[in-house]
Amino acid sequence: MPRAPRLPLRLTCALFGLLACVAQASTPSPAPDSLQPLLVTMNERLIIADLVALTKWDSGKPIQDSTREALVIANAREMAIDRKLDPDEVAELTAAQIEANKLVQYGLLAQWQAADKAPDTPRPDLVNEIRPRLDELQNLLLQQYAAFAPYRKDPDCPSWLGTARAGLIKDQLHGQALIRASGELCVVDR
Repeated sequence: MPRAPRLPLRLTCALFGLLACVAQASTPSPAPDSLQPLLVTMNERLIIADLVALTKWDSGKPIQDSTREALVIANAREMAIDRKLDPDEVAELTAAQIEANKLVQYGLLAQWQAADKAPDTPRPDLVNEIRPRLDELQNLLLQQYAAFAPYRKDPDCPSWLGTARAGLIKDQLHGQALIRASGELCVVDR
């Protein structure tokens, strides 16, 4: 049986080197340590959305609270200035958290309306317990965002985000909300 022609050693090494470079180029760099804590905080806000939805169910109040939302965004802008962050970016981040939170609330209320009942679980007080916790999380979120901000334009950011987010998703509703909450963390030109 005839043998296949052998490539010269230099050409073989060059080909293997090229293949190694291609493989290395397609493998994203490791995610920065600052991403996971940021996503965990976003996710915690979404878990609290379940409690907010319960209070809205009990009170019959609407989910949309434009006055409260404007106040939260204005406070976030002030905090951004104090932390030397871009107030517009922080306002967008905060608005995304609010929209994601409402997404969970609307989804849960729709489920409970279809079942004609909400879960029989303890309801913390919205004003005295839930909102102060959300305010604490907002402060933490901005600290974590500041740590992650230098990586937002990294070409690997979307890959990092998709991988890190996948480990936090507990169900479809909260998964969609987490996608909304973190949807603009990466700013990568395509």
